[in-house]
Amino acid sequence: MDVTESDARRTLHRVFGYEAFRGEQEAIVDHVVAGGDAVVLMPTGGGKSLCYQIPSLVRSGTGVVVSPLIALMQDQVDALRALGVRAGFINSTQDFDERRSMEAQFVAGELDLLYLAPERLRLDSTLALLSRGEVSVFAIDEAHCVAQWGHDFRPDYLALSVLGERWPDVPRIALTATATAATHEEITRRLGMPDAKHFVASFDRPNIQYRIVPKADPKKQLLSFLEEEHPGDAGIVYCLSRNSTEKTAEYLCRNGIEAVPYHAGLDAGTRAAHQSRFLREEGLVVVATIAFGMGIDKPDVRFVAHLDLPKSVEGYYQETGRAGRDGLPSTAWMAYGLQDVVQQRKLIQGGEGDESFRRRAAAHLDSMLALCETVRCRRAQLLKYFGQEPAQESCGNCDTCLTPPESWDGTVAAQKLLSTVVRLKRERGQKFGAGQIIDILLGRKTAKVIQFDHDQLSVFGIGGELTEAEWRGAVRQLLAQGLIAVEGEYGTLVLTEQSGPVLGGGREVLLRKEAPKPASRSTKGERKAKPQAAAGAELAPEAVPVFEALRAWRGARAKEQGVPAYVIFHDATLREIATVRPDSTSALGGISGLGEKKLATYGEGVLEVLATFGEAGTTAAPAPDPAPASDRPPLESSAPAVVPAARASSAPAVPSAPDGDPEFDWDEEPPEYE
Repeated sequence: MDVTESDARRTLHRVFGYEAFRGEQEAIVDHVVAGGDAVVLMPTGGGKSLCYQIPSLVRSGTGVVVSPLIALMQDQVDALRALGVRAGFINSTQDFDERRSMEAQFVAGELDLLYLAPERLRLDSTLALLSRGEVSVFAIDEAHCVAQWGHDFRPDYLALSVLGERWPDVPRIALTATATAATHEEITRRLGMPDAKHFVASFDRPNIQYRIVPKADPKKQLLSFLEEEHPGDAGIVYCLSRNSTEKTAEYLCRNGIEAVPYHAGLDAGTRAAHQSRFLREEGLVVVATIAFGMGIDKPDVRFVAHLDLPKSVEGYYQETGRAGRDGLPSTAWMAYGLQDVVQQRKLIQGGEGDESFRRRAAAHLDSMLALCETVRCRRAQLLKYFGQEPAQESCGNCDTCLTPPESWDGTVAAQKLLSTVVRLKRERGQKFGAGQIIDILLGRKTAKVIQFDHDQLSVFGIGGELTEAEWRGAVRQLLAQGLIAVEGEYGTLVLTEQSGPVLGGGREVLLRKEAPKPASRSTKGERKAKPQAAAGAELAPEAVPVFEALRAWRGARAKEQGVPAYVIFHDATLREIATVRPDSTSALGGISGLGEKKLATYGEGVLEVLATFGEAGTTAAPAPDPAPASDRPPLESSAPAVVPAARASSAPAVPSAPDGDPEFDWDEEPPEYE
């Protein structure tokens, strides 16, 4: 097609306000603009959206974006319109006239980007509509949803191979932030993209500190973590069940931390309201099942916490990746214990699916347990899981690097525990869970021990060298290593094929000692006194008041328009403005992140704020209510979750849930689908 090599760069600067692409973005954009198919694996915050937005703007026609959540389409479209991009969507939240209007705009070539849910592409009417217009690019976002054995499988993604069959000359780009080599291959095969060029960016998120702590009293541990390390920060807490999300949110609120629950059991209005608050309010915590997070681009999420063990490394990486999209320091924190392992094993054994499905689920869990129990760098283990070699074996920013755990020879302890399982089975024909076995090893004459005469066993009291916590850690690690297994409804412990060599003395068992609790970085009393200028800490002292005045101005504009503050400008842009202090519209146009539309819309307002400062920068502008500190990497363009001004004063728009939409006790998928 007749486009020059610089068209993409000119569009990047004109629309998005950036001078250069980052990483492999330019190579991906050039390949798609030239008509090639692409499969893109790029971590959250890496700028995936630009990889299809720029080709959609450069090529003739309309870019069609397959997006899995209709709840966020309006927000994505509003954000693009704020940049001057002609964007629209078609989904079940619209009435007949709205859909008809959008269809007419598409057919007339008046749209640059059109968002559709994968479910809608199964309708003959939608395929007929696309045939009547000109499509420039097909972008399949969250492409890992096509993988049947992945953590976020969506059946309607399986039908998307029709795009290549019906429009063979239109380039397709499939994008995801999370995929193993197997998932990567499955994406390519199921979408029918054998000739696609593959682009795999590094999965490393160096600004995220990974930490996993032994679970004791998880809600109290979470509260301590938030008070000591993230006072006043926005974040997400993931729980396995709906009941846990509500109880945890209530607990945090009772202890002075603003928190709301989010799960598929809440009505659509409540979910939409809580999501809207999370995007707009500073420092709100959402306690959620995995139904929350996909498509949320909020850049200033400072932590993601897990109170229950994720089912897979892919799920863990996807969920923790929602922290620190702005590149600033963030934390991925998890409390993990023996009951998590037992519970997940039981769910696999008792769940639906054939034996092959259970084997795959068990393999996913085994990889997750290996990450939890490793004595080596967690970041290195994550990267290796996704088939990438870490730059170094120690990252210096995870708990196992900051406080290296010790390992110890647990062979004798393992033999004692396995022997207890054997004695119960052989001498009494009984099977028990970890709690009873530990009581026997510790020589405790509990009511249950006495009831079953377990104090008469030869193994009674032989484990006094370890504490209960140490025995529970040993059981957890033996489960992770496959030396014992969980069986049945009550989670009883049984031997495995690998138990024999340990009992026979032919296999050494190394166990890890838990690292000591890291020193607190602040005190509980500081929680409400977090400085507003934290995001501007890198600024020179004279630039800080300018930055704060710009944030206050941005907050006032955001409130007027009913949008999150970072949709107007990211903190990176405000920091540059505060440092450079441009004195004209043309000079302001040289600031990174200021495209033509935003310069025209907000340029004069920014210059008015700057004009209130003298050369020394000591006169502060009048400050409206402070806006949330937020930022994102310079080339992540899809400003997320914008609610238009027309909706700002009323309750958020709530998408219609389809009839028969399934509900899952463990919230396997969000409810906001087409």
